[in-house]
Amino acid sequence: MHAPPNGIRRYYESLDRERKQRGMLMDLMGLGPIQSPSQTIWDQPGLRLHFYGGRANGPLALIVPAPIKRHYIWDLSPQRSVVRHALAQGLRVYLIEWTDPCGESADFGLGQYGYELIDRCVETIRNSEPPDSRRAKQVFLLSHSLGGILSALYAALRPERVAGLVLLEAPLHFAEACGSFTPLVAFGPSAASVTQWFDTVPGSLLSMVSVAASPTSFSTERYADFIDSLASPETLEGHLLVQRWTLDEASMSRRLFEEVVEQLYREDRFMQGRLTIDGRRLGPADVIAPMLSVLDPRSLIIPPASIIEFQKAAASAIKRLLPYHGDKGIALSHVGVLVGRNAHEKLWPAIFDWVKSLGVALH
Repeated sequence: MHAPPNGIRRYYESLDRERKQRGMLMDLMGLGPIQSPSQTIWDQPGLRLHFYGGRANGPLALIVPAPIKRHYIWDLSPQRSVVRHALAQGLRVYLIEWTDPCGESADFGLGQYGYELIDRCVETIRNSEPPDSRRAKQVFLLSHSLGGILSALYAALRPERVAGLVLLEAPLHFAEACGSFTPLVAFGPSAASVTQWFDTVPGSLLSMVSVAASPTSFSTERYADFIDSLASPETLEGHLLVQRWTLDEASMSRRLFEEVVEQLYREDRFMQGRLTIDGRRLGPADVIAPMLSVLDPRSLIIPPASIIEFQKAAASAIKRLLPYHGDKGIALSHVGVLVGRNAHEKLWPAIFDWVKSLGVALH
C-alpha cells in the first residue's frame, strides 16, 4: 500500500479525532446509544454479525446497514429502535456491523460487500438455525441507503436465499436520477484521483462531500430540526442522539468508494444490466425476490426516481412502495425512517405486516 502525503492524511485524521472527542463528550452527557443486548456469532475482517434473538418460528431478518455508517442507528434507543420493534413483532433479528477497513478488508469492493460478506452472514444464520427448519432456507434483508444497494446486489446473485427485500431510501438508479449529487457526479474529479491520497477514505471527507453536494439536507435541515425540537424534551433528545451518531461516521475502503462512484453513480451499470460481480452481469431482471421500497417524496439526495424506476424494472412478482413523510427530532431527514416517531408508529407496522405475511407463506 502506498503512503499518502502526510499533510493531507494528517488533516483528515485530525478531523476524525476531533469528531471522536466530541462524541465521547456527548456520551458523558448521556447521549450515547442505548443498544439492545446481542450475541456476536460471526467476526471476521470487515464485519461482525450480531444476533438479538426473537420468536423461535419467526421470520429471519438480516439488517444490512450502509458500510459508511455505524450500525447502531438501527438500535439508537429503546423508543427509536428498529431492532426492538422487530423483536416485538416476532422476527428473529440479525444485524451486520461493518467494521473499519484495514488489512485485507481495506481492498474490499462491491464484490465483497454486496456478495461475499453478506453470503457468509446468511450461511452463518442458516447454520445457527435448526437443520430441519424451513425458515433457515431464506432470510429477509432489511436495509437503508447504500446498505440497500448491497442487499439488492446480493438478492440478484443469491435469489434462492432471499425471502424478501425491504429497501429504505435505497437508490438503485443513478445518472440523471442522482439528485443533489448530480453536479459532483457530472463535473467532479474521478474517484481514483481522490483515493490516491488515502489508505482508506476518511469519514470526515465523506461528510464534507455530502455537505458540499446538499447543504440543505446535511446542514440547513439539521439546524431547522434543532429549532423545531426545542419545544419537546423527547424530540430534542432524539435530535441530539442522531447528532451524536453522525460523529461516528466510518471510513470507507478505497475500492468500494471507487466502484460506487464510477460504476454506480456515474455509469449506472446496475440499472442498465451491465454491472459485473463474481463473473456475472447483473441488472434489475436478476432481482426476483419480493420487494418493498420506502421513499421520501421530499428527498433531495435520494430522489423518488432513483427508487421507483428500478423497482418498476425489477423482475420481482411482488412489489410494494411506501412513502415516508418525515418527522421532527431526527436531525437528518435521511435517517428519519429509522428513528422517527411517525416512522415507528405508521410506517414500520406496515413493513412488519408485509414481512410476516410473506414469512407465513414460507411454511
